[in-house]
Order: sequence, then C-alpha cells, then structure tokens
Amino acid sequence: MAAVIPESVTRMLTDDLASTNLGIRLLAAGPGTASVAMRVTATMVNGHGIGHGGYVFLLADTAFACACNSHGPVTVAAGADITFVAAVHLDDDLVATATERTVYGRSGIYDVTVTRGDEVVAEFRGRSRVLR
Repeated sequence: MAAVIPESVTRMLTDDLASTNLGIRLLAAGPGTASVAMRVTATMVNGHGIGHGGYVFLLADTAFACACNSHGPVTVAAGADITFVAAVHLDDDLVATATERTVYGRSGIYDVTVTRGDEVVAEFRGRSRVLR
C-alpha cells in the first residue's frame, strides 16, 4: 500500500510554479520527511559545463519545504546552507531526501541529502519557522 501524501504538501506543490516548471517531482512525503526528484537539463548548466549550484539548492529546498510543511501549518525557511560534494552534469537524475532532525516551538531543523544514484552530491541543512 502506497503512503498517503499529506494534503498540505500536495497543496503547497500545486502552487509552487518555481519547482514544477523545473520538472521537480514529488516521490514521497510523510510526517517530517519528503523526497523529490529532478533531471538536470541544458538550461540548468552553467558556464563551466556543470550543473548550476542554484538548481541543486532549489531541489534540496523543495524537499525541505515539503518535509517541514508535512505537519500542516504553513512553514517557511528561516535559513539554509548547502555543501556541494560533487559536480552534477547534464541529464543527471537527482533525488533530494529531507529528514526532520528536531522541532522546538515554532522552529525546526531539517537535513537534506541530494544524490545521483548512490552518490551524494550535496548536503543541505534548513531551519524552518511556522507562521502564526
């Protein structure tokens, strides 16, 4: 039986044209977790011939947004950082998997790993804040 995607995540992604126009697809989501995927296209490659880090960040940020909004209340990023571990290339299929580390009051911390197959290409840490 397939896991039920939280309605709050489905609603948020439906309205997220930045992510959907890049072809980002939701693979899974549950309480405090989410996985999304994206293929690196020609318009995502920078002047060095490698995938632009901004697109890798956006993919990780989308997984983070899905995970932190999975609980229902509207939640936004309070901050985030990323470490690029390996370059990505044209036609790479990337998967970003977010995991909730802790929630305290209206704030939370989430880790996102971006992979190409079994290889880690980036690690992202996001800090969330539930809006009143």
